[in-house]
Amino acid sequence: MTSSISTASDTVTVLVHGSEIARLAREGFPNLRVLSAKDLTSLEDQVADADIIVGSGIDFPVQLFDKARRLRWFQSTSAGIDAILPIRDRVSDLIVTNARGIHADSIADFVMTGIGMMHWDFPRFMREQSGREWHMRPVQPISHKTLGVVGLGSIGVEIARRAKSAGMTVIGSKRDLTSPLENVDRLLPPKDIAELLRLSDFVVLAVPHLPETTKLMGREQLRQMRRGAFLINIARGSVIAESELVEELQAGTIAGALLDVFEREPLPTDSPLWTMPNVLITPHVSGYPSDYTARVFEIFGDNLQRYLEKKPLRNVVDLTRGY
Repeated sequence: MTSSISTASDTVTVLVHGSEIARLAREGFPNLRVLSAKDLTSLEDQVADADIIVGSGIDFPVQLFDKARRLRWFQSTSAGIDAILPIRDRVSDLIVTNARGIHADSIADFVMTGIGMMHWDFPRFMREQSGREWHMRPVQPISHKTLGVVGLGSIGVEIARRAKSAGMTVIGSKRDLTSPLENVDRLLPPKDIAELLRLSDFVVLAVPHLPETTKLMGREQLRQMRRGAFLINIARGSVIAESELVEELQAGTIAGALLDVFEREPLPTDSPLWTMPNVLITPHVSGYPSDYTARVFEIFGDNLQRYLEKKPLRNVVDLTRGY
């Protein structure tokens, strides 16, 4: 990527938490000053010089913002800005952009793979294979099933598209119901989540991390689901009341769960979720495609050119809403 940068932009300093994006920025914008911080110490040493910071919105040490006197723009390398939300009133004049959109295809792949595995009960097939057991059983087509998607941002919309292409009925929940969404058969407001849970064979949580989504799924909501239904969480671990989920899974309230995110990560080794036969656990990988860095830089590089040309940026986060 080649940048046409005016002489006035030579004073702009970009601080990148990570070396690979810093390398790409130096190659694409040779007239800019690009600093790379590999750890907290080097971040702290250089943050006062930064006009722009590139780092994870999930775990960036936001206490450093107090020292970032020149900071005008924070580019998150993640879709979430969990770390910034608690101090959003203090940084209301800061432009915050995220990596929204780069995860959608990868997470949709993950969700559809998980739906197939749970629907066909592949964990049971694998147990039977290890015991050299041969047990045939009929399975209803996935096209006869209903998927409920809680949260229809870019990720939820792509999941809905994939499910619809598999012939599933799709129900979705989102705040803004003014416009119908392609591939969503029925739209419901968040207050009617009980209806979505009641009608769905698979429920996918794809909401952002916000105060109102914390413990969105607890005992009450799990008991509103069908007994043969499965829960899939690719949002944040905080969206589920984990101890209540464990109890309801043990009680057979729902058929099972696919969990990629947890209240504590890594998931503690003593968590009962590890050994449950009706639970699939993955280490927060659904939104981690092999070309993740290149995808982030595609957004950041475009935004950096826009910033230098004083044009509107992509993926600007509304800090009042949190996404």
